[in-house]
Amino acid sequence: MELSVELGSRGYPILLERGCLDVIGAHANLARKVLLVTDEGVPEAYVRRVLAQCKEGYVVTLPQGEASKSLYQFEALLSRMLALGFDRQSAVLALGGGVVGDLAGFVAAGYMRGVDLINCPTTTLAQVDSSIGGKVAVNLAGAKNIVGAFYQPIFVAIDPDTLSSLPPRHYAAGLAEAVKAGLIADPALFELFEEGDIEGNLLEILRHSLLVKKALVERDEREAGPRAALNFGHTLGHAIESLEGLGGLYHGECVALGMLPMIESRTLLRRTEHVYKRLGLPCSIRYDGFKVFEFLQKDKKAAAGSITLVRVPTLGQYRLDKVALADLPAIIGEGIA
Repeated sequence: MELSVELGSRGYPILLERGCLDVIGAHANLARKVLLVTDEGVPEAYVRRVLAQCKEGYVVTLPQGEASKSLYQFEALLSRMLALGFDRQSAVLALGGGVVGDLAGFVAAGYMRGVDLINCPTTTLAQVDSSIGGKVAVNLAGAKNIVGAFYQPIFVAIDPDTLSSLPPRHYAAGLAEAVKAGLIADPALFELFEEGDIEGNLLEILRHSLLVKKALVERDEREAGPRAALNFGHTLGHAIESLEGLGGLYHGECVALGMLPMIESRTLLRRTEHVYKRLGLPCSIRYDGFKVFEFLQKDKKAAAGSITLVRVPTLGQYRLDKVALADLPAIIGEGIA
C-alpha cells in the first residue's frame, strides 16, 4: 500500500509493504553515489539487499545506541562524503531505527545545503513514527535532539518483515508511539491494542499510526501549532531518558512513562496501563525530580519561562497547555506510580 505526505514540492510517497526493502530502486533513484548509513543492530542481510540496488553505494555502520547521535558522528559522515566526492546530486539512505534516521537525515540536510534523503526504517518505533515528518537532529551535552533541522525525505520504504529481527522488548517499546497516536487522535487504533491481535493487525497498526502523523505534519510541518500533539509523552519522557542509572530504558519505554501523568481521565489511565501490560511496557518508575526538572529546563520546547505540555482529557482528544516552568516540580513529583 502507498501513502503520501502532501507538502507541495516537499511531499513524498511512503511505501508500506512486506518485502519492499528489495524494490527501493524502483521508487527512488539509486543510480548515483549513495551513502548508506546503518548501525550494528541492523542485520547484514538487509544492508546487502539495499546495497545491491545501488550503482555506487558506500556503507557506514555506526555503533548501536543513542551515543551515535552526536556532532562527532555528524562531522565524520560529512567528511566521508566529501572524501568520496559526493555532490549535490548524491543521496543519503538511512537503514535502521530512529537514531540512524535522525543522524543520516541531519547529514543529508547539511551536506552542500541539502541532498536527497531516502528513509528505510527497520525498527517498530521508526516505522510507526520517526521515519516521516522531517525532524532530523543530534544530541548535545545530554540534551536530546537539541541540534537539528526540519528536512523531509524524498521517499520512505517501510517493510514490516524487518521487524522480525528485533528483540521482543525493542519491538514492544516502539509500539508505544503507536499507542500515543491512538490516544491523541485514533480511538480505533487504541482499541486494537486493548483487545485485538496485535501481531495479526500489525499492518493496520502501522497504517493508522502513519495516517495520524501525516495528517498533523500536513497541517503544521514545522510544529508551530497542532503538530506539537505528537510530543505527547515526549517532554517528560525525554527527561527520564536523559537521566543516568535508570537501567537502560528504551526511548519508547520512556515515552510510555511520560504519557501516563498527562492522561486526565482515570478510566482511560487504567485502560492505558492495561495496554502497557499487554505490550510489556513499564507502568511506574522512581526518579530524582530535581534532576528531571533540570533536563526539562533545557528542553527545546521551553521558552520565556514556560513549556507546552500535551494532555489527553479523553480518548482521541488532546490539549496543549502552556505551563510555567516554576509549576513543573509539582507535576513531575519523584516518579510515576
